[in-house]
Parts: sequence; C-alpha cells; structure tokens
Amino acid sequence: MLTGKTALITGSTSGIGLATAHTLAEQGINLVLHGLMGDEEGTALAAEFASKYQIKTLFDGANLMDSNSITTLINKAVNFMGSIDILVNNAGIQHTEGVDTFPASKWDAIIAINLTAAFHTIQQSLPSMKTNGWGRIINIASVHGLVASVNKSAYVAAKHGIVGLTKAVALECAEQGITANAICPGWVDTPLINNQIKEVAKRQQVEFEQAKYNLVTAKQPLPEMMDPRQIGEFILFLCSDSARSITGASLPMDGAWTAQ
Repeated sequence: MLTGKTALITGSTSGIGLATAHTLAEQGINLVLHGLMGDEEGTALAAEFASKYQIKTLFDGANLMDSNSITTLINKAVNFMGSIDILVNNAGIQHTEGVDTFPASKWDAIIAINLTAAFHTIQQSLPSMKTNGWGRIINIASVHGLVASVNKSAYVAAKHGIVGLTKAVALECAEQGITANAICPGWVDTPLINNQIKEVAKRQQVEFEQAKYNLVTAKQPLPEMMDPRQIGEFILFLCSDSARSITGASLPMDGAWTAQ
C-alpha cells in the first residue's frame, strides 16, 4: 500500500534520516530528501536513490530556521510529487551548557529547528494529506521528550514540545485518516556521537569502546546504542496499515532508560 507514496524526511542526508530514507525507498516510496549540503551534492544523492530504488526523488537544502524556506520546500515537493503523504520531522541540533550561561542564540536556534520547523512542515503538509484522506506524521523526538538531563535545557524543552505538538495534531486529525506519532530514541549510534565518546574516553582515560559503554549505561540499562536503521524500520511500521490505530503516541526506543 505504500508503493508510490511520497515521504519528506528532514535531515535525511546522514544518521537516522538517511537510514530511514533507505528503508522507505526499499518499499517503493518516493523521497524528498533534505539536509545540510549544497544543491549539487544533494541532487547527486537524490539521483543515487532514484537509480538504486527506481523511485522519484527530490532534494532541497531549506534553512529550517526560516519559515519562508520551509514554505518553498513544501511547495516544491507538492508541485513535483503531487502530495506529501509521509512526513518525518527528523532534523535537529544540540548544544549543552548550564541554563544560567546558555547562549540565547543557541536557545533560539534549537527551538527553531527542533520544534518550530516541525510545526511549519506539519501545517503545510496537512492539506494534501487531508485531500487524499491518508497521511503519516512521524516526529523524531527523543528520550528527552519524556525526561530531562542536565545542561540540555533548550533540547529538552524542544523535545517536550514536539511530544505535545504530536498529541495535538493526532487529536485534530483522528477522523481524517492521518496519524501523528513521536518516536523517543535513547542512544543512537551515529557519527555525531563519536566526539562525545572521545571526550568521555579522554576524561576517564579509557579506550573508545569502554567509554562508549560507560556513556550508554550511565542512563540506559540496555548496554548498546541503537542502529539508526532500527528507527527507520519502526517508522516504516508506523506508516503501515497495521499501525493505523496508533496515533498521538510517544513511543520510547530507549533501552529501558525511561523505565527506571
């Protein structure tokens, strides 16, 4: 039932977003890719997907801090693809610092990209979903959408906001064939986490793998990081007909982090 539908995945040129793009493309889902790369490089990536999976693809490097850029992205996607059927709000940034010295500019950027951008993409994708009587909105929140950690005030605020936004959208769209859910991952094994592991290794004077274990188990009982593809496969399930009654949910994939 998913073949020929179109998915827009923000932040899909690396990590969770890229893994999700591959997972959806394997099912014949057309892709609107987005990320922090130049048009030439992004267009090349889109062409690779089109060739490998025999799907329609499009790339746009919209600045998610700018609502006008988001409008251009959505219009471009709908005009080229016909509709946006699946929206995955994945793009995000992070900065860690105590709240008393947290830079206002960092706060503004994190809220803009991690929360406000999702509002704009949802609002502007809903018309085509409502016209078709079908849609799937999946917001990549975080375990920090459910609990807090020190030095992450903006990130925690944004991710809690994503969870609330998801619930509100689910209620408003419940009778229109549109579901909205938030996935709340714990530790995910992406290249972006390597610098944090290296810092732990240096501070604790241990090897990289031991530092990785120490970092994970300080919060999460399951002593391993999740492969990004696991999230992509969960997203695929949420897009399926089997998941049509799952909506408004905040779904942990956190190795029992929030079970404690």
